[in-house]
Amino acid sequence: MKQDIILAGVGGQGILSIATVIGAAALEQGLYLKQAEVHGMSQRGGDVQSHLRLSSEPIYSDLIPRGGASLIVSLEPMEALRYVPWLAKDGWIVTNTTPLVNIPNYPDLGKVVAALHQYPHLVALDADAIAKELNNPRGANMVLLGAMSTGLDILEPDQLREGIRRVFARKGETIVEANLKAFNAGAAQHLEEQ
Repeated sequence: MKQDIILAGVGGQGILSIATVIGAAALEQGLYLKQAEVHGMSQRGGDVQSHLRLSSEPIYSDLIPRGGASLIVSLEPMEALRYVPWLAKDGWIVTNTTPLVNIPNYPDLGKVVAALHQYPHLVALDADAIAKELNNPRGANMVLLGAMSTGLDILEPDQLREGIRRVFARKGETIVEANLKAFNAGAAQHLEEQ
């Protein structure tokens, strides 16, 4: 069993925290893991993406081939579109609908969202708004992790919850609970064709 995931967003949105939680959960389950990260001027709001490969068998490359990702998870809608060439035919896109407009020629949001809706397997949610409702505006990444959790064949949502506990334990129980609450709110957004 294997799963290839592309995580995408803009520097500072928490993409690497998602990867860390998934990685911690995978290692706890004895899975093989390969990860490749690209930080594109992340300190200035540039794109950040991570190829995350999980398997019950050894993995020999950390890069996902085009057309090979079962999930694209993006904290920014335009970044989701950037990586669709890597999406498998039956793959899912899980994306935040709130744009991070960090360039002067950011495309029309309506056109970006319309382009995303051309893909048959899409979960598009306003993770920023959900996180703010939970009084955790920095928790949009955990909302998205929760939303994608039902689409992971190789890890169960409870294993990811345990990964959150391990990764954030050093920050204290309040942070752990806030991230679990955000995760659970996202998990309520089941992967259903929209």
